Amino acid sequence: MRMRDSEALGTLLRHVLDTMEADVAAYYAARGHADYRPRYSPFLRHLSTAGPTSIRGLAESVGVTHSAASQTVAQMSRAGFVRLERGEDARQRMVHLASRTREMLPTIEADWTAVSAAVEKLNRELTAPLADVLIEVLEALERIPFGERIADAHAAVLRDDSTRSGSASTKRATGLPPDE
Repeated sequence: MRMRDSEALGTLLRHVLDTMEADVAAYYAARGHADYRPRYSPFLRHLSTAGPTSIRGLAESVGVTHSAASQTVAQMSRAGFVRLERGEDARQRMVHLASRTREMLPTIEADWTAVSAAVEKLNRELTAPLADVLIEVLEALERIPFGERIADAHAAVLRDDSTRSGSASTKRATGLPPDE
């Protein structure tokens, strides 16, 4: 699939992610881990080094919303990769590596190393490392949110349209009130 249309950016980003995730999942399945999902990796990496962590702590560490972390942890729990225990606060749930996962860690870590090496090889084919570009995009969006960028672009289009033609039909098409 070859996409060059910058207007299909969301589709392109999803396609890249879906393609890479599907290939990583297939790799894990071929290695005997059919129930392992690539999205589990940052969570398990954190838990393997930091130990039991609250869902909120995992969300912060991984860089996702609490809701996304909660959903992923629920999937990991159903698959038997983690177990949940009540925290000090009854509302808090602590996430622990399951014994199955501890036993699998050497294999999973080797898989993570292979995936990282494949990303490095991919990066050598690109004009810039993929993660660097994505971090740069996120930093730019933190400076000026995309919604603000859209509003600015929309205002510029309206200004440009109104200077090119002051006709009532152009103003109606762009949402501007007609001249009195």
